[in-house]
Amino acid sequence: MTLTKTHDVPATTAQIAALASAGCEVVRVAVPKLEDANALARIVAFSPIPVIADIHFNASLALKAIEAGVQAVRINPGNIGGDDKVAEVVAAAKKAGIPMRIGANGGSLPKHLEDLAAEDQAEALVEAALEEVRLLEKLDFRDFKISVKSSHVPTMIRAYRMLAAKVPYPLHLGVTEAGPPSTGAIKSAVGIGSLLADGIGDTIRVSLTADPVDEVKVAWEILKALGLRERGPVLIACPSCGRDNVGVQGLAEEVERRLAEYPEHFEVAVLGCAVNGPGESGDADFGIAGGRDVGFIYAHGKVLRKVEASILIDELFREVDAWIAEGMPRPERRRAAKPAALAMAEASAIPLE
Repeated sequence: MTLTKTHDVPATTAQIAALASAGCEVVRVAVPKLEDANALARIVAFSPIPVIADIHFNASLALKAIEAGVQAVRINPGNIGGDDKVAEVVAAAKKAGIPMRIGANGGSLPKHLEDLAAEDQAEALVEAALEEVRLLEKLDFRDFKISVKSSHVPTMIRAYRMLAAKVPYPLHLGVTEAGPPSTGAIKSAVGIGSLLADGIGDTIRVSLTADPVDEVKVAWEILKALGLRERGPVLIACPSCGRDNVGVQGLAEEVERRLAEYPEHFEVAVLGCAVNGPGESGDADFGIAGGRDVGFIYAHGKVLRKVEASILIDELFREVDAWIAEGMPRPERRRAAKPAALAMAEASAIPLE
């Protein structure tokens, strides 16, 4: 979701472009005022990805957003002005052929569900969402997805699992108000990742107190970690431990920085010792193992050569670039069966280039 003032078209479209470049596939913009709604037609025209208008409390803004050509609207039927206003928005959405997102949020549950929320917030979230579903079904509208977000991760997980068992509609996942990246990324990964691993969820949004580009990056890492989507390289790196005598943290940070320039999907392992390193490198497309004075370059499960430590990373990326230029051929192989220590000992016997 953008954080610009939506009526500032240059700023909003610039942020949408940055989000799209980071891998965002659908963008939501806040529409709290008439001037924001009036800017939507230009924003939609400039946006490289579908635009969703986020609207609360004012059905007329939703109608204007639909007229402006947005690809979807996010409304809360409980705060948009009554059932008749919801019916107006539904009629406009039907005519335009666009979907809606509805749903409940742990921080803004209806007053009549306060007692239920005090007993079980997850049940209250689900009931609030089902009330909205029943209203839209009554209006013969079923082109919508649903969210039941909470800032409390266990509550969010339980609510989505309960809702998934009750409705056939797509679900939009998110941990709301997750916080800054240091903690919000973890909460989002646990909440969203748990549900995706269960096969629950159709769209996701990571909500961070940060640049929204960071939200997209975290979302992609969640998808990549679960093997659901591929985008850009994956870095495998040893944890810091007492066996590290090569400064693996520094190596990994530099490799990660340089990998950010690559759109292609491949795996690179940065290894610090002979315990797990050679085995992990066997699964990666490329790998490096550092030494005090020399390092080893791996490719597709085999050691290519030994080089001076000072040029180890440069030589790694020389191999990566050459491989990409060749069309990224991947030989058929299986994980090396040799003991890790033996594999490292064999690598050490390679002459230094």
